[in-house]
Amino acid sequence: MEHFTEQLIGIIQSIPMGKVTSYGQIAKMAGNPRDARQVVRILHSMSRKFNLPWHRVINSKGRISLPDGEDAEHQKMLLLKEGVKVNDQNTINLKEFGWI
Repeated sequence: MEHFTEQLIGIIQSIPMGKVTSYGQIAKMAGNPRDARQVVRILHSMSRKFNLPWHRVINSKGRISLPDGEDAEHQKMLLLKEGVKVNDQNTINLKEFGWI
């Protein structure tokens, strides 16, 4: 596994319960702020294998990025279980629940 991928996995694993962060912020923390798409790929392909808290990753506007439907509702439910408030537009207050 390449070093950047390992860094991304480690950062995603360290997002605390009850907090969220963005794809871009994770990429920036790993040293490549322009590679948010790699974060998406990691979450898509490695969440199960590494037990990643994929539901704690949202877009930079504080919104759940998954299209409205079953997957977005599942992410919302997981966040609500952790105490993260998600409004009817699937948006989270980053000042209150943002990590780093």
